[in-house]
Amino acid sequence: MPSVAKKLVIVQSEDAPAAQSDAASPAEPATRQEELRLLEALLFAAGQPLDEATLARRLPDGVDVKEALAQLKAEYATRGVNLVRIGKKWMFRTADDLSWLLTKETVETRKLSRAAIETLAIIAYHQPVTRAEIEEIRGVVAAAGTLDVLLRTGWIRPRGRRKAPGRPITYGTSEAFLTHFGLEEVGDLPGLDELKGAGLLEGSLPPGFAVPMPSDDLALRDDEEPLDPGDLDLGLAPPSSRSET
Repeated sequence: MPSVAKKLVIVQSEDAPAAQSDAASPAEPATRQEELRLLEALLFAAGQPLDEATLARRLPDGVDVKEALAQLKAEYATRGVNLVRIGKKWMFRTADDLSWLLTKETVETRKLSRAAIETLAIIAYHQPVTRAEIEEIRGVVAAAGTLDVLLRTGWIRPRGRRKAPGRPITYGTSEAFLTHFGLEEVGDLPGLDELKGAGLLEGSLPPGFAVPMPSDDLALRDDEEPLDPGDLDLGLAPPSSRSET
């Protein structure tokens, strides 16, 4: 969006009223503006992020939703509220540099344990992954309650069940994970070179060591099957109100 709008000075003679009328109400800009106003209203009123298909159903036929979202995102880029993409959905969010304005002094900040941090990283990079697979990667038995802590934060979610003996639950990250860490998609997580540059990987690494390319595709994999009815009633779903961890 241009930072300064151009001002047009129209000099009109008394015998040319029609020229002023035509210049003051061009049809095409008014149509475009109306599309952005509708899109802006839908996103502002939504209680949760909206995907492009949902937005398209609510907008007039023929609207290019992708183009309209790109224009609206550009308009809000320098404002106190930004339009951001979270996964495959869109939402308005306070600009990152102003997030301190919304911080409540009453919020109790709790640090995740080392085990929880490692478990969260494994789920983010290796999803979908089961408890046994997490323990195999970490090389230690998972502490009781570690997954429960991450489920309560809302950053991970049960995806399905592995097609294996015992049909263990598979876990993946959630939209809340992307929102908290400021990611558009889980593929934006740092790779091997970035992790080395940040000092998170030190010393000599084993031959062939690599960081997997993470994906949070909602579709179940070939080795997964849907959760059983009642699984989410067993405390596997994150609570609706979440505390900051």
